[in-house]
Amino acid sequence: MSQVKLFSSSGGARVAKRSGRQKKQKVKKPLKTLAIWLTVILCLEGLYFFCVYTNNAFVKKWRTIYINTAMDTMTHQWLATYFIPKDVIDEVRYEYGVFKAATVGKESTWGKTDTTSSPDGSANNNITHIDPNVTHETEEKPDELTPEELEKQAEDAFYELFWELDRSSMEAYLAQYPDTLANGWDHIYINEAGFDDDGTSIQTTFGEQVLAIDAKNAVLLVRISGKGYRGVLAVGKDPSRLSIEMASTLGVAGQLSGEIAEAHNGVLAMNANGFLDPNGAGNGGLLAGYSMSNGTAYGDHFSAYAYKRIELHEDNLFYIKDALSPVSEDCTDAAEFTPALIVDGKKIMDDYWTGEQPRACIGQSEKYEILMLVIEGRYPLEGILGTSVNNCSEILLQHKCMQAINLDGGSSAMLWFDGEYVTQSSSSPLRYTGGRPLPNAWVYKKAE
Repeated sequence: MSQVKLFSSSGGARVAKRSGRQKKQKVKKPLKTLAIWLTVILCLEGLYFFCVYTNNAFVKKWRTIYINTAMDTMTHQWLATYFIPKDVIDEVRYEYGVFKAATVGKESTWGKTDTTSSPDGSANNNITHIDPNVTHETEEKPDELTPEELEKQAEDAFYELFWELDRSSMEAYLAQYPDTLANGWDHIYINEAGFDDDGTSIQTTFGEQVLAIDAKNAVLLVRISGKGYRGVLAVGKDPSRLSIEMASTLGVAGQLSGEIAEAHNGVLAMNANGFLDPNGAGNGGLLAGYSMSNGTAYGDHFSAYAYKRIELHEDNLFYIKDALSPVSEDCTDAAEFTPALIVDGKKIMDDYWTGEQPRACIGQSEKYEILMLVIEGRYPLEGILGTSVNNCSEILLQHKCMQAINLDGGSSAMLWFDGEYVTQSSSSPLRYTGGRPLPNAWVYKKAE
């Protein structure tokens, strides 16, 4: 009996000891967990204050992009205002205002009377001019030329017109698809720009993928892509075919850019002016800012500081002007928005980071080609956010752009080519449609 008691007693002691250890562990575990959470919270708080207030160049750049991206939207400004103090947001937006203010007073001259571009006040005449009134219709060939000579002449004319093409990749494509030349070099038509198309194997000399070539209408489409963005650049070689066309229901409702283009014999179209959009419910019928269409004026000039106007003149050249400057007497078509990107071949600003958004920009090259750039965005799950206006400037400068302006972006930014939209809307419900109805559109017309 005593042995049993002794055994029982010692066992109880061991149990008691174990219970004591368990109590100590139970006390220690919550404290340890609490310490971990406090450490995590302190680290996150420290990281937050660092990201919000540091002047580190890398962090400041991405903080600026984040704030401007959010604040440039209609419905997602809370992504900035909820997390970031007002004084920090105000500082970023003030700097954005300074960026736009830098465009005030900068107007296009094409080197004709420019005395501001050079320190000595001399005119800038270092521009290679080509006749902007050129048309690219098929010319009659002399009868004395042999068929081989005529073929070579047509080939040379094609590559002169589409100077951006990488010749070796074009030749490889023609070898693979010889029927492309069935109607001659001046009637080459390739279109792989649709939503379901993969594009061609043809490249530009800049490494861009060619999506479409329409030799008869002198049109080239290329894929533009980079980290966080993608889009399409359309090049219309003949500026004499460009105009702004108004929605037939202007004042009541807008129309899709493709609808406007089809009503005016268009082969290319993109958005022009913005429109009044109260609470994001506008129907595109109320024009924002001033516009001119084929010599007829519409709307009122933007009174807000730093807005710009792009004018198409009778000489088929684009001119960038302040929105409050008088409209030129020889202006035929015009639209207003902000900011200006390029004036007389010079980028306005290269050291400020705007938000990453869907973009629409229009410009003109030193060869007088019309450049229509549309960048898709607002699809974060696909890594497609949009891009900055500065990056748009770089893309256009690569194509020898001389004048360019940023137009209304977001779901208004759409590019249409020959019966179909070739960019996707930033609005999910409208993704594979023509985006939102517009008050007007830039329309590049078909050859006669």
